Amino acid sequence: MSGEVMVRAEGVHKRFGLNEVLKGINLEVQRGEVMCVIGPSGSGKSTLLRCINHLEQIHAGRLEVDGELVGYEERNGKLYELREREVARRRSAIGMVFQHFNLFPHMTVLGNITEAPCRVRGLSRDQAVDKARQLLAQVGLEGREDTYPRQLSGGQQQRVAIARALAMEPKLMLFDEPTSALDPELVGEVLAVMRDLAKSGMTMFVVTHEMGFAREVGDQLVFMDGGVVVEAGRPRDVIENPQHERTRAFLSKVL
Repeated sequence: MSGEVMVRAEGVHKRFGLNEVLKGINLEVQRGEVMCVIGPSGSGKSTLLRCINHLEQIHAGRLEVDGELVGYEERNGKLYELREREVARRRSAIGMVFQHFNLFPHMTVLGNITEAPCRVRGLSRDQAVDKARQLLAQVGLEGREDTYPRQLSGGQQQRVAIARALAMEPKLMLFDEPTSALDPELVGEVLAVMRDLAKSGMTMFVVTHEMGFAREVGDQLVFMDGGVVVEAGRPRDVIENPQHERTRAFLSKVL
């Protein structure tokens, strides 16, 4: 691990109407680290994740990925929204895996994985197909190129979604509760792919309810509630010896 900061949030605020969902978030994820974020529903976890790749705009503070502001540029000390094309260019370096897969239902597995590399990165069809086949082998789905999403289990669809994100060769992977929509027996196959990804040195920001994964794979664990970071530290320390009453109360329900 090089010690360089991949994600930096400084005083990040986000509101929807009068509802302030993020109330001054400060955190850093180093290059090659896995940060796991836990907390009750409505605590702001997924909103923070969506702000990192500018799917949601922030109202105050700064968010940087690999030293670059996401979605904004700074001129004379003020932040200005970038054009959508430039936002898309910066976002293309950030892979995102959603709770509900978000695969294109009318495209085969191969089509889902090759679409963005061809369209956004300008890869040739042959290059994109070769890369897609390698990624399908990596996520344990060799030979499924011509299958449609509806023919796959939820766990298989999520693994295709991970392969699709990796096809863009991102420097950061965001996971928004990637196993919460899966039947319990399918959770393990997705977590196994994520474990391998972490071992390969990928920087990962994971919103999750999987405490075993957080303890085993995470380098940092953040507990959020009410739009603030209540507690943060090494996963084992936070899980086994939480310092805050709110963290203790949450963990007593999920462990």
